[in-house]
Amino acid sequence: MTSINEQPIPAARPVIGEDEIEAAVRVLRSGRVVQGPEVAAFEEGFSRLVDGRHCVAVNSGTSALHLLLLALGIGPGDEVIVPSFSFAASANAVRLVGADVVFADIEPGSFGLDPAAVEAAITPRTAAIMPVHLYGHPAAMDKLMPIAEKHKLAVVEDACQAHAAALNGTPVGAFGAGGTFSFYPTKNMHSLEGGMVSTADAELARTLRLLRNQGMEQRYANEIVGANMRMTDVSAAVGRVQLAKLEGWTEQRRANAAYLDAHITAPNVITPPVAEGARHIYHQYTVRIQGDRDAAMARLTEAGVGNAVYYPTPIHRLKPYWEPDQKAGRTWDLPETEKAAAEVVSLPVHPSLTEGDLARIVTAVNSLGESL
Repeated sequence: MTSINEQPIPAARPVIGEDEIEAAVRVLRSGRVVQGPEVAAFEEGFSRLVDGRHCVAVNSGTSALHLLLLALGIGPGDEVIVPSFSFAASANAVRLVGADVVFADIEPGSFGLDPAAVEAAITPRTAAIMPVHLYGHPAAMDKLMPIAEKHKLAVVEDACQAHAAALNGTPVGAFGAGGTFSFYPTKNMHSLEGGMVSTADAELARTLRLLRNQGMEQRYANEIVGANMRMTDVSAAVGRVQLAKLEGWTEQRRANAAYLDAHITAPNVITPPVAEGARHIYHQYTVRIQGDRDAAMARLTEAGVGNAVYYPTPIHRLKPYWEPDQKAGRTWDLPETEKAAAEVVSLPVHPSLTEGDLARIVTAVNSLGESL
C-alpha cells in the first residue's frame, strides 16, 4: 500500500515546461500561426532523425498514416498487411483509403510483425506491408524489407511510438517508402498534437504536402483533391523545443529500462527482450505477467505504481473489424497476438522517474513473487 507521504508514480508524464510555453507564446505573438516558418524548421530538424529524409508535418500520427497511404495510391482493391497487436489507428488508416486490412501475427519478443507470417499472408492483391515499431522497439526490418522487395510491395512504417529507435544503425522511418510519427502528448516527444511523414522520395513528399493543404502548393492553385491536415506553427514550435531534448530523454528512458531489467527478479514477470542490433527507445516498458494479470495490476496500483495495458483487445477483435469478418466468414489465426494481449503490462519508464521511484517500482513488481 502507498505510504501517506508517497505520491503514486504515473505510468506516463507528458512534459510541458517553461521552454515549451515560451515557444508557443512567441509564435502567437508573431501572428504566423499555421504552417509557417516554425513548421518548416521543425521538418528540417526532424529530418536528422531519419537519415536526412524529406519530412512533412501534419496534424496527427493518424493523419500521417492516412496521407502516406493516399500518396502511395493505395485504395480499393488493395490489401495491406498489418499487425493486429497495435493501436487501432494502424488499421483504421488502411480502411480510410478503402483498402482491405490483412492481419498477420507478431514475434513474441519485439511485438512486431513476424516476417514468416507476413510472407504467408501475401496475395496478388497485397500492395503494402505496415510494420509497427511497437513500444519503441524496431520491427524486424532486416527480414521484412527483403520480403517486400521480392514481392514488389511498399513498406509503410508506423513509427508513431518509436522516435529515434533504430535497427543495425538505420533509424526507423528510414527503411520503407515512408515512415510516420506521432507527437501526441504521451509520446517520447510531443508537439501538443501532431505527426510527421518521412520519405526519401521527393515527388512523394511533394504529393504529401499537396494532400495536407487542400491539394495546393500556391493559394487557390489546387492541383489535386486534398484535405486540411496541416500542423500549426504553435505545435511546431513546441515540437522543436521537445526535439532538442529528445536525445537526453531517450538516454534516460534507456537507463531507467536497464535498471528495471537488472533488478526485476519476480519469476512470473518477463522483462522486455531487445533484438540483436536494435535500439529500443522504450516508449513503454512492457513486461509479460505469467498468472493473474488483473490481480498483479491491482497490487501494483495499491503500491502506488502506475501501470496500463496496451492493448487489451487486438484490432481484429474490435467491432469495426470483428463484425465484418464474422459476416464474411473470415477468421484470423494469431496465437502470439492473443497471448500478448492477455499478458502485457506497461510500467513507468519515463525520464521524470527518480532513483526512489525506480526502487519503488522494483519492490512492487518483485513483491508479486509466485503468488499470482
